[in-house]
Amino acid sequence: MKATAAALAISAPLLFFAAGAGADEQRFDHYQGAPSATVTEALSNLEAYNEYLATLLAKDALSDADMGKIHQLSYTLENALQRLDQELDDIAATLEEVHLGSEQLQGDRVRHNGLDYLKRSRQLTGR
Repeated sequence: MKATAAALAISAPLLFFAAGAGADEQRFDHYQGAPSATVTEALSNLEAYNEYLATLLAKDALSDADMGKIHQLSYTLENALQRLDQELDDIAATLEEVHLGSEQLQGDRVRHNGLDYLKRSRQLTGR
């Protein structure tokens, strides 16, 4: 029984369609994807997995195995984009503090939040 479970665990990533299912009844296995706990990790995953996706998409025709790889790697890309989306929301909130502080002539508030904004936004721009 354990051998069967192990064999299924190893082959599960290759099984994407239920046997005999029609096109509208496709059943996909789901993955967690690589985590993107930090902005740096998200950007690294985005770069690496975009390159992997580009390589697969450059083929003249996509095989079922290619489709499986794309399905699996999309989870990592989604994780990276979700982390970056969260970061952008946080950066926007920090910039709003800069904006409000400048309206109220609160120099310390503007400086503190402005420096935080620059640090975080520069992670995204690479500058």
